[in-house]
Amino acid sequence: MESSVRIEQALSAAIDLAKQPGCPPRLYEAMRHAVFPAGARLRPRLCLAVALSCGETDLRIPMTAAVAIELLHCASLVHDDLPCFDDADTRRGRPSVHRAFGEALAVLTGDALIVQAFQVLARMPPTARLGSVLASVSAGVGTPWGIVAGQAWECEPTVDVAQYHRLKTGALFAAATMAGAAAAGVDPGPWRALGDGIGEAFQVADDIRDATSTAEEMGKPAGRDLALDRPSVVRELGLEGAIGRLDRLIGEVGETIPTCPGAAELHNLIRVEARRLLPAKLAQRAA
Repeated sequence: MESSVRIEQALSAAIDLAKQPGCPPRLYEAMRHAVFPAGARLRPRLCLAVALSCGETDLRIPMTAAVAIELLHCASLVHDDLPCFDDADTRRGRPSVHRAFGEALAVLTGDALIVQAFQVLARMPPTARLGSVLASVSAGVGTPWGIVAGQAWECEPTVDVAQYHRLKTGALFAAATMAGAAAAGVDPGPWRALGDGIGEAFQVADDIRDATSTAEEMGKPAGRDLALDRPSVVRELGLEGAIGRLDRLIGEVGETIPTCPGAAELHNLIRVEARRLLPAKLAQRAA
């Protein structure tokens, strides 16, 4: 079965763990709203791709890690959209969680998805790999180098843009590559650089899209970096400079893939996905 279909099924099953007697119905509905319909699912797909590239054929443990990472990503989007941060009315082309369910329930929904991610990991079949997978996933979330720390840099008077991007966006990509390796029984340490590089490239592409796309094209509000005076590669380097940085990053990412059976296929997948993130009118210029 195609990995994207399996990811959707596994995510649905994970959310349905909350559908038990006594769970507030609107909380469950808000959790499903936050996770579905599907976004790009880049992080879980990357986690699975790394596990496969390392030679893993049994995807039960990699899929568990992939689902946990995507739940954490969706939780971060729910919180990121809140009025105290981006104040975004839409996400993936429909009302954001706080617009559909109210701000209070949106805060709780993000919290619930974070906890659900670790409940999923706790249900992983007994294996010696659990500790390494758990360490890889949790490191991408909190402090000092996870997405919480990355978001917190928006609250500081000054910020290094590269560090901000490395934490806010790159941390979960690093968690995806490292957890994929750990789930395959491989040392996750050498895989951090790949995740960091992919995360930085993704954030540069996202900054470009924010500056050049419409809300309809993005499925969420555009122009937020400028409106909220937020760190941005486009604001720092200009559009041409940002496209140039993305091109360099994509070239550098392939050099960080550790030696593994599926290195060539993984490199090609990363290049294709990175180009796909750009608006069509700019993708050719970054080729």
